[in-house]
Amino acid sequence: MGLDIAFGKSLTSLPLVTYRAGDAILDAGSKSGKLLILKRGAVGVFREDVEIARVAEPGAVFGELSALLNEPHSADVRALEDSEFYVADATLPAKDPAVLLQVAKILARRIVEANKNLVELKHQLQAGRSPSAVSNLLQKIQEILSVGGASLET
Repeated sequence: MGLDIAFGKSLTSLPLVTYRAGDAILDAGSKSGKLLILKRGAVGVFREDVEIARVAEPGAVFGELSALLNEPHSADVRALEDSEFYVADATLPAKDPAVLLQVAKILARRIVEANKNLVELKHQLQAGRSPSAVSNLLQKIQEILSVGGASLET
């Protein structure tokens, strides 16, 4: 994905926090009031203790849905290795157009990828594909809709 220049500039004034491998970063059901942007490292995104994605792409954003919708986090995020994040108040997208644009791009990419995969799922169902193939595609769609802006190739 790569960092947009204006977005990168917005990050430079933000504090950094480091999480060690195994640390909880965000907990499903909680409201942290934070927006976390990955600077370096790797994290896992979990739903009901099942890993649905691994994210190691700098610029990946976590907590954006919670921030935008003022709702609890929908997944657990755990550090898979020592990881560093820029930390912003959840209100930052409303205050900084570059951050808002980046979050909008992330969400738009997820919708485009999810739509492509839904079309593929319909084709597989019409072709009578095996339940495991359909299940794999459903899992991929779930990953796309849950990942914090990372590359969608997991």
